[in-house]
Amino acid sequence: MPVHAVEAEINYIEPGVRAVFYPTDRSKSHMPMEKHRMRIESMRPQTEDLSLDRNGFALLRSPTAVQNFYDPAEIKAVYYPEIQALVKKLTGASKVLTFGEVARGDGAKTGDGRLPSYGAHVDYQDRTVRQFAKEIMGEDEAAQWLKRRYFLINLWRPITRVERTPLALCDAASVKAGDLAESEIVGGLNDPNRPSMFGFNLTYNPEHRWYYAPRMEPEEILAFRLFDSDASKLQWTGHTAFDDPSAAPDAPPRESIEIRTISFL
Repeated sequence: MPVHAVEAEINYIEPGVRAVFYPTDRSKSHMPMEKHRMRIESMRPQTEDLSLDRNGFALLRSPTAVQNFYDPAEIKAVYYPEIQALVKKLTGASKVLTFGEVARGDGAKTGDGRLPSYGAHVDYQDRTVRQFAKEIMGEDEAAQWLKRRYFLINLWRPITRVERTPLALCDAASVKAGDLAESEIVGGLNDPNRPSMFGFNLTYNPEHRWYYAPRMEPEEILAFRLFDSDASKLQWTGHTAFDDPSAAPDAPPRESIEIRTISFL
C-alpha cells in the first residue's frame, strides 16, 4: 500500500539558542533541541505540482552514470558535470559551481561526519555562500559573478533504495524569517579542519508543512533551495533526517549522497 503520510518527531532548536554544531565530533555540539510530532506528507501524489519557486524544492527523476559514489575522483569527473547540467536545466543558470559532496549513512559503524543530521536546519547563510564562491573561483572572478542573482541549491540522492531514515523537507512557503535561529558549523563537510560556516536551525512553528518521498530510489533526486540573493524568492527549505515509523524493523541502513551548488543567472 502506498504511504500517504506519517507522523514522526522533528527536532527543532530551542527558541533563543545560537547552535554550534561539530559534525565530525557531535558530542562537542551545543544544540538543545525540543521534539515536536509533525505530520510528514508523501510528496509523490503531487510531484508534478512541486517546484523551487512554489515550495523551495522539487522531486526529479535523474539517472546517473556514477558507479561508485564513494570514489572522490569519479564524483568529480562524472557526478559534477551531471549535477551542473541538471541545475542549469532546472533554473536556467548561466554558471553553476559544484562542491561539498558528502556520502552519508546510518549504519552502526558510520563515523559522525557521515551520519544523517537529525535537526531541522538550513545550510547556509549568505556570507558562507559568498565565501565558497570566492574559494572556488578566486576573489576577482567571484566578485564579478556575485553582482548577479545567485542561489544555493542542495541535491540529495539515494545510493540505494531508502528503506529507513529518509529526508524530510519543510515547504519553504511555510517558513518565516522569525523561525530561523543562527547556527555555526565547525568542521563541516566531513572536514574537521574546515573553518566555521554559518546557517540556521529552525524553531518550531505549527504552520510548517513537512514532506518526504517514501522509498526513494537511486534514479531520483531532491533539489532544494537554501539561499537566494533575491529576497523575494522562496528559500530557507528546512530539512532533516527522521525515523520513519513505516520502516520495517530490519530495514537496511540508509545510504545517500548530497552535493551543493551555487548558481548564477
